[in-house]
Amino acid sequence: MNGLVRAGLVVLAAIQVVLGVWTLLFPASFYNDVPTVDWTPPYSEHLFRDFGGATLGLAVVMIAAAIWLERRLVIVALLSYLAFSFPHAIFHAEHLEGDSPALSAGLFVVVVLSVLLPATLVVVAARTLPRRTVT
Repeated sequence: MNGLVRAGLVVLAAIQVVLGVWTLLFPASFYNDVPTVDWTPPYSEHLFRDFGGATLGLAVVMIAAAIWLERRLVIVALLSYLAFSFPHAIFHAEHLEGDSPALSAGLFVVVVLSVLLPATLVVVAARTLPRRTVT
């Protein structure tokens, strides 16, 4: 199960690295090229660059959790991911009317998976990763 937890953390970290670099370095491209992002204008370069930096910060935590695979660090990293992905999924679930039914359905699946994967990994990590004793 450790391999499963590590793989999940790596996948989540990779997603955050891609999104973080994109929004930090190319905020206008992220706004214009990602479906649904421009549904709620106005564009704010400052906001997108800040989001990119925060996203990269989350990626650092996910990578650290994947490297050290310490139960508390893994769970905190995954809960941090959920602190973003859960409200993000709720927002998109309530705003599916902005594009084609196929795009809306695809988006809904992706945002639900962005909650289910880390939530599942929290449970797996809590049950399988060993507790470390503090000395």
